[in-house]
Amino acid sequence: MLFPRTNIQDKLSKRRDKEFDPSGWKTQIEQVFKEDLRHEERIVQNLNTTPDLVTNTFDFDQLETHRIYHLDQIKKICIDYRLRFLDAKYFKGKLPSKALSSIKELEKKHKTELKGFKIIAPSKLFKLENADDPLLFAPMGNDYFYLVEKWGNDLHPLRKIMMWFFKSFENLLFLTFLVSLLLTFMVPNGLFSKTNNTATFIMVFLFMFKSVAAIVIFYGFALGKNFNTAIWNSKYFNA
Repeated sequence: MLFPRTNIQDKLSKRRDKEFDPSGWKTQIEQVFKEDLRHEERIVQNLNTTPDLVTNTFDFDQLETHRIYHLDQIKKICIDYRLRFLDAKYFKGKLPSKALSSIKELEKKHKTELKGFKIIAPSKLFKLENADDPLLFAPMGNDYFYLVEKWGNDLHPLRKIMMWFFKSFENLLFLTFLVSLLLTFMVPNGLFSKTNNTATFIMVFLFMFKSVAAIVIFYGFALGKNFNTAIWNSKYFNA
């Protein structure tokens, strides 16, 4: 063969030695990893602390507009789906590596240090204080928030319908009415009276309604439950 085969590793090594000092290559690599580790440790520290009145400085030319949300929009979604919008320090799960990578990439792109992170997630994913799956946001100021990363599974498609009953007292009362009506229709004929008429039906319905309402009230007080409008940004378990 007239020409020797090309050794890719040799070509790669020559390219590296042209761009970097071969004698200090190991030290340079070690420094890169140390800086990256310090960067990640600082991000974790910022995720676990919440300074007052945080406003991050972004380069607006680098922003993706579809990632910007106003507090009112976040509040509406949290109420509809019974979610909480809380400081990242209350999040009890470990943030995935891609969330940390997204923060590092965002900080590098905008040449800033991000603070005041918040997360949207169901209550069970937070370490809630006792007054007796997640989206990571960074505040921009003026009640605007920038979506940094999303992970985990999507919500159940019927969650909004199921949680509608817990949005307010009126909605819960309507649920109590529906359950009571269903239970009334399930009562066998002649169980409480030999005659089946409207008066008997109303009496059975009222009995069922009081029973269901009592269970709902007991459940609510015993477990410290509250309506969606009251808990969406509360850090307390029974607030």
